[in-house]
Amino acid sequence: MDIVPLPTDYAPWLAELKSRIHQAQQRATLAVNRELVRLYWQIGRDILLRQHQEGWGAKVIERLAQDLRAAFPEMKGFSARNLKYMRAFAEAWPDEQFVQEVLAQLPWYHQLALLDKLKTDPERRWYAAKAIQHNWSRNVLVIQIETRLQERSGQAITNFSSHLPAPLSDLARESLKDPYRLDFLGLGEDAQERAIEEAIVHHITRFLLELGAGFAFVGRQVHLEVGGEDFFLDLLFYHLKLRCYVVIELKAGAFKPEHTGQLGFYLSAVDGEMKSAQDNPTIGLLLCKSKNKVVAEYALRDSSQPIGIAEYRLIESLPAELRTSLPSIEAIEQALSAEEAKDDSP
Repeated sequence: MDIVPLPTDYAPWLAELKSRIHQAQQRATLAVNRELVRLYWQIGRDILLRQHQEGWGAKVIERLAQDLRAAFPEMKGFSARNLKYMRAFAEAWPDEQFVQEVLAQLPWYHQLALLDKLKTDPERRWYAAKAIQHNWSRNVLVIQIETRLQERSGQAITNFSSHLPAPLSDLARESLKDPYRLDFLGLGEDAQERAIEEAIVHHITRFLLELGAGFAFVGRQVHLEVGGEDFFLDLLFYHLKLRCYVVIELKAGAFKPEHTGQLGFYLSAVDGEMKSAQDNPTIGLLLCKSKNKVVAEYALRDSSQPIGIAEYRLIESLPAELRTSLPSIEAIEQALSAEEAKDDSP
């Protein structure tokens, strides 16, 4: 079989065509998900109304599950347990317009995570918005909830307001946390800087997730030559949204004021040796095992560079009673699957 020569523009056209097909598939999936979430909300609302007006009990929901499964055997999701989740979903989100315009962008199992892992409306709205903004998978959403991202965001001590122009200073402050959760590194409390660095590079994907959206890893022990002397940065990142380099220095002990002087020198060196004209000023993050808030605030007053100071945690910091009181999403899925399998049995 002879090979037919292809036009010179065939390869880029094929790549563009694949991209369009992929985008169309994504739009179709999103449209289906919107309709499913809307349907589940409407079913949940109807159950709520009838329970309130007619005193429906659990037996009626079980009968409804059987009848819906019999009428739509090809559809999953009509187990009694899932119908109760639909009721809880409608009860948690009474505004149908908000459900259609915002929540319908998230798959159903994301909705279950918001329902089961969070107890207040502001918390659910915050995590729902972040999940949509950053396109989090369900597993990432659960990790962010369980590590209490909302409580930690923007909590690092910084001097950004006096060293960076608005709104860059606000965005930079919100990009940092306190404390940083590094329990996934598998290290004990006495781990030293080099061991932490090595573990971070080994688990760079998880560390980037902990840092947050926008961080790109540049390198570890990045070499800089200044005035004929060699210097090495613990960790160097670039923040795509802030459009600047981020130098992270690790300290295995408590914060000391002299740490800001060393990090400030590194920031000046990066600005002088690496930063382009299009980049914003380099910012620094000191990760310490512990810090005195007052000492850290005074130290930053004298710093001429934009620096944030935060603590890190090498062991699990989620309270045991909270971990045991909230069911895992895997447990929820298993229970739903078991109920659906039971409904499918003769």
